[in-house]
Amino acid sequence: MDLPVFADIEAAARRIAAEAVVTPLLRVFDRTDGRLFVKAECLQRTGSFKFRGAFNRLSMIPQDRRAAGVVACSSGNHAQGVAAAAKILGMPAVIVMPSDAPAVKVANTRGYGAEVVLYDRLTDDREAIARAIETERGSTFVHPFDDPGVMAGQGTAGLELCRQLAEIGLVPDAVVVNASGGGLTAGIATALETLAPDCALHTAEPAGFDDHARSIAAGERVGNTARGGSICDALLADRPGIGTFAINSRRVHSGVSVSDEEALDAVAFAARRLKLVAEPGGAVALAAVLTGKIDLAGRTVVVLLTGGNVDDAMLTAALAR
Repeated sequence: MDLPVFADIEAAARRIAAEAVVTPLLRVFDRTDGRLFVKAECLQRTGSFKFRGAFNRLSMIPQDRRAAGVVACSSGNHAQGVAAAAKILGMPAVIVMPSDAPAVKVANTRGYGAEVVLYDRLTDDREAIARAIETERGSTFVHPFDDPGVMAGQGTAGLELCRQLAEIGLVPDAVVVNASGGGLTAGIATALETLAPDCALHTAEPAGFDDHARSIAAGERVGNTARGGSICDALLADRPGIGTFAINSRRVHSGVSVSDEEALDAVAFAARRLKLVAEPGGAVALAAVLTGKIDLAGRTVVVLLTGGNVDDAMLTAALAR
C-alpha cells in the first residue's frame, strides 16, 4: 500500500475540520522532574480518536461508490467512528463486532444507524466475515488500522498536539500511544517525523497483548497467542498491521505493557484528577507513565487518552479500587 506522508495528514486535517473536535491538550502536572500532558481524545466525536480516521477515509470514497456503503470490523471504537461518519455522509454501514464487545459500544454503533453483525472473538475471523459482506454488497471495506486514509486521519491528533505545545513554547520529548493494530501510532509517527523529529515515540499495550513491543524488538511482525481475556477490548488486535509496522518499525523507540489493574487505576486517575471518562484500553498509555514504565526524567511527555466508551460497571469497578 502507499504509506501516508505528512502532506496526507495535512489534507486529512482539512477534510475533517468541519466535523471532528480539536481535543484539548491538558497539563496534568509540571514538576522539576518533568511535564506530563494528556491529549483528551476521549472527548472526540463518538468518544474516541477513531472518528478522525473513519471520517477521513469515508470522505475519500468516490461519490459513485457511496450508495453501496461501507463495511468495517471493530470491537467498538472504529465501529462507532465509521457508523457516525457514514451517517454524516449519507452512506449505509455494516459493522462486524465481537459478541463480547461492551454493550455501550454496540448500542452506540446501532444508534448511529449502522447494521451490526456479531461474531465470536475466539473462534471466528472478523475480517473474513467483513470481506464476504464487501463482496456480496459491493461495499467499501474500511480497515480499522491498515489503511493509508485511516492512518492519515489518526495522524491529525499528532499534528494538533504538536501545534498545541508550540503555542506555549514547548516541543514533545516523548509521546506515548495506546497501540492495537498501530494505525494511530503510525499516523502520529508520520506527523512527528516532520514536526518533532527528535521526539521519542513509545507504544503502550495490555499485558499479554504486547505484539508491538515484541515486534519492534524482533524487527518483524509477531502475533499474540491469546485472542481475548483482557478488559482492554479496544487493544486486542492479533498483530501489527503490514502498513502500520512499515512505519512504526523505523519510528517507535520502545513499547511497554500494563496490567488490567494498572489500566483500571489509570481510569480512576483520569476520572478523579482530570475529570475525564476513559475506558481501560484508552488509558494504558497514561497507566504506563503513572507506573513509572515511561520515565518523565525532565522531559515533556504527552500521552494519548484515546477512548471513553466504557460501560457503567467497568467505570464503577475502576473507581472502587
